[in-house]
Amino acid sequence: MRLPASLIKSPEVTKKEKWLGYLLGPAGALLLNAVLATYLNVYYTDVLNLTPLWNGLFLAIFPIISKVIDAITNIIMGQVIDRTRTKEGKARPWLLLSAFLLPVTGILLFTVPSANETVQVIWVMLSYNLFYSFAYTIFNMSHGLMVPLSTRDSTARGGLSVFNQITTIMMSGILVALVFPMLVMPAIGADKSKWIFLMSILSILALPLTLMEYFFTKERITEEAQAAGETEKKPFGEQLRELFTDKYMLLIYGYFFVTTIGTVIKNLGLVYYCNYVLGTYNDGVTQMLVSVIGGIPMGIGIFAVWPLAKKFGKRKVTMVGCALIAIGSTICWLFPTNMVTVLIGQFIKNMGGLPGSYVFMALFADCLDHIEWKTNNRIDGTAMSIYNIIAVAMIGVMTGVFNWMLARAGYLAPFTAGSLAEAGQTLAANSWTAQVALDALKPAADGIYTVALAQPHSVSWVITFAFVGLEVFTSLIAFVLLFFLTVEKNLPKEQAEIKARHERTEE
Repeated sequence: MRLPASLIKSPEVTKKEKWLGYLLGPAGALLLNAVLATYLNVYYTDVLNLTPLWNGLFLAIFPIISKVIDAITNIIMGQVIDRTRTKEGKARPWLLLSAFLLPVTGILLFTVPSANETVQVIWVMLSYNLFYSFAYTIFNMSHGLMVPLSTRDSTARGGLSVFNQITTIMMSGILVALVFPMLVMPAIGADKSKWIFLMSILSILALPLTLMEYFFTKERITEEAQAAGETEKKPFGEQLRELFTDKYMLLIYGYFFVTTIGTVIKNLGLVYYCNYVLGTYNDGVTQMLVSVIGGIPMGIGIFAVWPLAKKFGKRKVTMVGCALIAIGSTICWLFPTNMVTVLIGQFIKNMGGLPGSYVFMALFADCLDHIEWKTNNRIDGTAMSIYNIIAVAMIGVMTGVFNWMLARAGYLAPFTAGSLAEAGQTLAANSWTAQVALDALKPAADGIYTVALAQPHSVSWVITFAFVGLEVFTSLIAFVLLFFLTVEKNLPKEQAEIKARHERTEE
């Protein structure tokens, strides 16, 4: 089957490519994923009330099992991409397929039937794996390779990495972190039908935008290899040996591993922290303020990070960022209920997160070039599959750990009621205490009240450690790992040698 041709023909990176292929194109899928990363667990705990299921074990075990499946599909997808041969590249064809898979599987995540526990468990597990282990794996693998495969020009590649990350920040740092807590979540509360309607719209939006990413990207590195008569790929085991015997790849993977643990737990804890520690449930203000403080540095970073990285090096700038994250997290952890102090700490730690957010993929691409120089073998798909395995495995494991900690600490999910009298009866029957006085509650537009409960101290501690405590440790470990990641030092020389090899082969 002949694939639709890319609309990018230039041998150099173009403005159209940056704005449409790397900034706007990924927005739909990344917005959907950002919402899921922040709110899917909230949907499971607060809307479907799955926390008590299997004595708290279901939400602890199923994400871990699912991510084992996801890890396997990432390995398979990496090999499939490395062995794909088309005029449109090896990753972009799969990007095209993902455009149609994401909307369908995204909707299935939330249309869990109101049936018995067995039906709900089966639906949750199947829909979760159809989205994450199948549809999003295909998108994430192919999308993640767009920067490394776009060009060998380090400056242009760094610019594309920044554009790519701007989209991620816009989706997670502005829409999801600002608009959702202030406007969307207070409106939908714990109403299942409203959640389904909202997520259906976001899922469908991914289709046209992902198609845009396909049409406005170009795999110049793949074309270069094809023109030079690309050799047959080495066996998977040999590729793994080349990856895991290279010190730079081990360091970049180690850095990504520890920072992902901190980031995943922080993202999971964000909503709960704002709802139960720093503010009150869906008050529309607390999470917005915390997110604004996070969004301001990200906006500054668009203009500051890449010039600093070019002057001082991506590694050094990222190391300084890790130190700032540790300082900011410590400030928040010492005074977790003081709004002013927490906002100051959040500003510092989000300033520290800028380099890792904007230049990591360019640094990862440098390591791939180093592997190619050393082995004369381009193994983007395998390298990206390991990268994604780390990402998805940590999401699953840390989600399971977080939910297990909540369950063990005695987390109390909110409930809905048709009137204040009904809410009072439910509270009395269960010996619960409302987080705020019942007469201070306001109903949603349909008259439904969402009643949040006062959490035990043990739950507050777990939530606080998740959102502001763990990153103190993960950022310090990342700092040490980056100290030894000196891949940039000899990169210009190595890239020149790679280019010379290809030219000799073509001749």
